Amino acid sequence: MTSDSRTWLVLAFLVAGGWLVYLLAPVITPFAISAVLAYFGDPLVDRLQKVSIWRWKIGRTVAVSIVFVLMLALLGIVLLILIPLLTDQVRQLVHRFPEWIEWFSASALPWLADKAGFELKGFDSAQFSQVMKDYWREISSAAFKVADVISRGGVAVATVLTNLILIPVVTFYLMRDWDLLIRGIRDLLPSNLEDEVSRTASDVDEVLAAFFRGQLLVMFALGVIYSVGLSVLGLEFGVLIGMGAGLLSIVPYLGSIVGVLVAVGVAVFQFQDVVHPLLVLVVFAVGQSAEGMYLTPKLVGDQIGLHPVAVIFAVLAGGQLFGFLGILLALPVAAALNVLVRHAHGKYRESALYNASKKSEA
Repeated sequence: MTSDSRTWLVLAFLVAGGWLVYLLAPVITPFAISAVLAYFGDPLVDRLQKVSIWRWKIGRTVAVSIVFVLMLALLGIVLLILIPLLTDQVRQLVHRFPEWIEWFSASALPWLADKAGFELKGFDSAQFSQVMKDYWREISSAAFKVADVISRGGVAVATVLTNLILIPVVTFYLMRDWDLLIRGIRDLLPSNLEDEVSRTASDVDEVLAAFFRGQLLVMFALGVIYSVGLSVLGLEFGVLIGMGAGLLSIVPYLGSIVGVLVAVGVAVFQFQDVVHPLLVLVVFAVGQSAEGMYLTPKLVGDQIGLHPVAVIFAVLAGGQLFGFLGILLALPVAAALNVLVRHAHGKYRESALYNASKKSEA
């Protein structure tokens, strides 16, 4: 088989594999989530295996069981405390938003117009407020109807229940046999490519570790800092705004910018003074300082190396192509591809083609 034939064969396999993933995305999603959780927990399992208690070393299955229980406990805390709190604040937001629209059209907008020095000729604040209220009522009603249909749908309920059972089971077995799976994949590699593939895989692992075990922890820590700070100030929807800002911090500066704008707006409406908006700025300044001086250098470093535009594109493209599975795997795949491109570029710079072009230029 010629080299061109091999190239076309590899491309055909890649296209067929991508199409298969696209078709099986709903089925693959719980397994992908399990693989992410297993990858996240494997280092903890390895560390527990090195611990000895009275000359008794913890076995792999026992270590996996301990980490698995810790994961379930963390998930239970999130489901029992955080999710109900966020749900309650979303409901409050739905009810309070029309009041914000009325206040903005009747008070804030005329005040801004007066300070900016222009007149609102022909502007009817009552009509504007009513139009915005109608739009918001339609949006919230449609959202509640969709949620109700999803919650009542038998297939949706069955899918959720299946995933709730499947994900923990698959995660447990993947964590238990993780090292065996990695060893099996390495044994499949040709001997002449094993060292090079192992080095590339090691670099990819560093990038993925920086994302999974670093960036996600940074996002969660920022969400906690913002939520606690805003709640201490007595700001309505403090937890919702804080967690949203922490989630959006996956894109550099996006979380802090959106969080500041929303939190300052809520503070102005709720307190109608200057002090609380300034305190909101202090909360976000503390979060940004903690991220820049401690969280990112300690937990992430500079391993991911993705431009903010690339991050946004990867998330949007992944969601468009593969739905939730694409959003889940967009950044890890993009980071891994970034490593592969760097390795390919290094090979190109060492190649005869690159050196020949440099000699011709000289």
